[in-house]
Amino acid sequence: MTDTPKKEPPPARPATTVLLLRPSSPGDAASPLEVFMVVRHHAIDAFSGALVFPGGKLEEADGDPGLKARCAGAEKISASELKFRVAGVREAFEECGILLARKRGQRNLIAAADLKGIEDRWRTKLVKDEASIVDLVEAEDLEIATDLMTPFAHWITPTFAPKRFDTWFYLAEAPEDQLALHDGSESVESVWIDPQQAIAEAAAGKRTLVHATTKNLELLAEGVTVTGALSQASERKIVTVQPWVEQRDGKRYLHIPEGAGYRNLVREMPPQPVPQAGR
Repeated sequence: MTDTPKKEPPPARPATTVLLLRPSSPGDAASPLEVFMVVRHHAIDAFSGALVFPGGKLEEADGDPGLKARCAGAEKISASELKFRVAGVREAFEECGILLARKRGQRNLIAAADLKGIEDRWRTKLVKDEASIVDLVEAEDLEIATDLMTPFAHWITPTFAPKRFDTWFYLAEAPEDQLALHDGSESVESVWIDPQQAIAEAAAGKRTLVHATTKNLELLAEGVTVTGALSQASERKIVTVQPWVEQRDGKRYLHIPEGAGYRNLVREMPPQPVPQAGR
């Protein structure tokens, strides 16, 4: 009798997630922060119906070498990380219409009045893969504000999952005069929400949160304000989190490693469904 070959886990696809932040009281930096979140369309196979942060898989153009000259602060960012930041800017624009970019040579981010035309010309094309981020920045003569993307976390989907992602999470303060709205295709609802409120609504059964989202909401809440969250993230060492499962006393527990800044490192998992005869 030969042993059945062990099935290799699916590869983890590179992805970026963006936590767009704003003060709950406009113009008051001391007010509690809010984070922008979207509800995934039920037809989407990854996290369908869940409340998540905007984000998605990297595209080849995100790592185009020619983009380096159009990325603010690129000289301080490795090439391997720069593409994740570019992807985050692109995904935020595609999913919610926030564009973290400047007209080349200017200090301020694009104002809402200028953004409207850019959005009309490019957002749908990017969503439909009819154009790339390279096309956008060259045609509009933009500089991508990769300097405003603060690394927050790095998660890799567990090996037992059917779809896996190698995801970098970034914080960015949303421009005050740009309006964030869900795209109506991948996401069907959007909300600016206090992190603790999102967790509470999930606990009450009003929302669906995946484990990584919950843990990052908990971590984000510790910053209290936009400034506090950005400061804590910039000072914290990013430790890669790849959850794993252990079984004890007939129960399954999901673990995450120490040192990444999270509390409550172990969570009991729900029982696995028992297969029924004939199904």
